[in-house]
Amino acid sequence: MVYYFTCTTIDPPAQLFVGKDKFEKDQAWDAIPEETLEDCAQLTKANSIEGNKKDNVTIIYTPWSNLKKDGSMAVGQVSFRDQKKVKKILVKERVNAIVNRLNKTKVEKFPDLQVEKEDTLREARKKTQASQRERQREEARVAKERKEKAWQRDHAYDDLHSQDAIASSSNQDRDEDFEDDFM
Repeated sequence: MVYYFTCTTIDPPAQLFVGKDKFEKDQAWDAIPEETLEDCAQLTKANSIEGNKKDNVTIIYTPWSNLKKDGSMAVGQVSFRDQKKVKKILVKERVNAIVNRLNKTKVEKFPDLQVEKEDTLREARKKTQASQRERQREEARVAKERKEKAWQRDHAYDDLHSQDAIASSSNQDRDEDFEDDFM
């Protein structure tokens, strides 16, 4: 079971996921705005039995791929593969306004996270493929324009020595007073 919260401190609002117990976790990592990070930290502190009672609690976050877990560890205990990817945020005290605002948006669901992940990846692939198709169309259009300009450049003087052009520039078939135009 997963709890969903809506963080409205940023635009567009962010969706926060919190597992009901230690067995369900879903982390987001890239480009987390400071306001969302504060909301997550307050939510983590509020949902911790031990952390909720204390002030000056350090919340640690890292990408899921950095988590290291082996069979000898207790439930909820993890270590990290790379300490450089571990980030910390200090929560001085619980801010009830943030926790209450988030709890008003709380929705309890029983999602199939694998299906949701596949749907999200499928949508991302569709967007990527659409942008690639658009880029290919643009490249084809530019290549066609270049080819046309090259053809025009290569054939610009094809009609220069045609019989009509030679006849029109010839002085033999003109009137006798054609030189009067120069004066």
